[in-house]
Formats: sequence, C-alpha cells, structure tokens
Amino acid sequence: MQILIGVSGASGAAYARRLIEVLGESAEVILSKDAEAVIKFETGLTAKEFTRGARRVHRGDDLAAPPASGSHRFDALVIVPCSGTTVAKIASGIADNLVTRAAAVALKEQRKLILVPRETPLSAIALENLLELARLGVVVLPASPGFYGKPAKVSDLVDFVVARILDHLGVEHKLGPRWDGPPEDDS
Repeated sequence: MQILIGVSGASGAAYARRLIEVLGESAEVILSKDAEAVIKFETGLTAKEFTRGARRVHRGDDLAAPPASGSHRFDALVIVPCSGTTVAKIASGIADNLVTRAAAVALKEQRKLILVPRETPLSAIALENLLELARLGVVVLPASPGFYGKPAKVSDLVDFVVARILDHLGVEHKLGPRWDGPPEDDS
C-alpha cells in the first residue's frame, strides 16, 4: 500500500511523525511551506530528520511533483495535521500547493482521503467545510485521543490518533488497546 502523507502548518506535527515512523517505506510525504516551521518549533527536528524512513519527500510548493497528477499511483492521502486553511481550500477546490493539489487528485480519482484537523474550537465555517468534505466521502478524523486506554504519556495519546488513522487505511498495528467494554464489576 502506498500512502501519501500531507503535513500542513497546523500544530500537531507529532501525529505526522509517528505515522511516518509506522508506515516507513509505504509513506510518501508532502511538507507544506508552513509545516517546516511548525515541525522545527514543535519537535526540534529538521525536515530531513522528521521525514526519515519515508520512501520519498516532496516540497509543498512543487506542483510538478508526481502527486500533482492523477496518473501518480497512491492508495490514500492522509493530511495530518490538517489546518483550517487547508480544509477550506480543499472544500473550495483551491489546489494552490502540492498538499491541496494531491487532495484534489484524491477526490477526482476517488481515492481515500483522510483529514486530521487539529484546530479547536471549530467555527461554523470550518464545520460546514468539514461537512461538505464528509459528504464527498472524505474521512474527517479529528485529533481527539481517547482516554479509556489509561494513557501514561503524551506518546500514548499520539498513538491513539495514529491508530485510528491506520484503522481507516486498513493497516494492521498494535499501537494501543482497543475498546473492549467497561471492566466487569466483581462486587
């Protein structure tokens, strides 16, 4: 399976980094212009360090890169984190960078598109944009970790969200516990 990972300038670089680590050679990464600054600020990593393990990396301003074309083979595009601006552009059909162009390709080619919005709270405009995309078959997967697995560290919360992404991609993993109902009451 070949997965495109688009990284926008929203906060939440840890989600993208973990997804790249797990997918490794199956991942092809697009870094938006703003993503590099957020990555450096949030993780202290360079773009090269951040994308280590990925099969290929593209600059967000390179509209001649393979993911800009429908003939480029990929199974799914995950935009993680996905900024509100990126959501708005995709919902409006604006494909002015490689992340939004790859999303336009995914939509027109009817390939899986997963958006992981991280911004909060959401305005009515953002909710309408997400609803429009959901109606087109886009998976809207907010970065909202669960707590039933009793997370002990931040990486547990990151893994929870990445596990949900992997579930939607159909990729097997062991990133954390699955809900198995409440514990039995022994009293």
